[in-house]
Amino acid sequence: MSVPLSILDLAFIGPDETARDSLEGSVTLARAAERSGYRRVWYAEHHNMSAIASSATSVVIAHVAAHTERIRLGSGGVMLPNHAPLTIAEQFGTLETLHPGRIDLGLGRAPGSDQVTMRALRRDPMAADRFPQDVQELQGYLSGHTRMPGVEATPGKGTNVPLYILGSSLFGATLAAALGLPYAFASHFSPGALQEAVATYRRRFQPSDQLDRPHVIAGVNVVAADTEAEAHEQHRTITRRRVGLFLGRGRTFTDEEADALLSSPQGRHVQEMMRYSAVGAPEQVAAYLEAFTEHADADELIVAHQAPSVAGRLRSTQLLAEAAGLVQA
Repeated sequence: MSVPLSILDLAFIGPDETARDSLEGSVTLARAAERSGYRRVWYAEHHNMSAIASSATSVVIAHVAAHTERIRLGSGGVMLPNHAPLTIAEQFGTLETLHPGRIDLGLGRAPGSDQVTMRALRRDPMAADRFPQDVQELQGYLSGHTRMPGVEATPGKGTNVPLYILGSSLFGATLAAALGLPYAFASHFSPGALQEAVATYRRRFQPSDQLDRPHVIAGVNVVAADTEAEAHEQHRTITRRRVGLFLGRGRTFTDEEADALLSSPQGRHVQEMMRYSAVGAPEQVAAYLEAFTEHADADELIVAHQAPSVAGRLRSTQLLAEAAGLVQA
């Protein structure tokens, strides 16, 4: 590959799996990624989703970090409006103190949930409007230059945990550029504004203490299997499950019901979410990712291995590493 590869581990809980199975799989996946030469593994904050086990994102990172040695780990991302900046500074300052040089802090402003769950989180409906100020407050705690006189993050102060702005619109691109931070675009589920957002970020970027030039990370779905037919069958399975996740709030549909819904306007939206998907045998996936790198004008790809089981995601991780020529540890 012409750019580094990283992994977004969505910590899926399969139909015959428990949350513990998923989290144990995340440890195994991170170890495999470490051996295979991936740059980093990130975990996303989602709430009230029965098929995703990464809601307590910093706890997941701590557990995986304790069972790995070198690979960078982080959030992709923490939804900052759900939290006080000081709390996140303390959590990630603690992670960096325990695992120095290995922790990333990706930040988003979406709720990571629905409106009812937002109320359960006690999230202020106006919190998203304060996102730019909250990012700067958080940055101050981690750098040791607090913006809140008399308030310091311990642990956290002086750890300089690197921040990343996550987004799927021009808002995040503009903010990342203004603050001189890396920008990660969520093209693995919200592909629409990818090229415009990246172009805006690169055009407006202002160097900072953290970063002297733009750095774009683009998300892309991957299903790599030993054969093309097997990969496409796994992709069909995961697409049908997304119908239940997004259109049925976790309800299980038969294959026929899911396929019928996928033909509806709502279902076509689910398919559009997965527009950027590399599906096939290893060499096909690697070729797709090279083309996608140029299309996205990306400096790094973060791949979401979308096989429907832990074993399938592990196999996809290994096959892609081999096809992409990553450096094996």
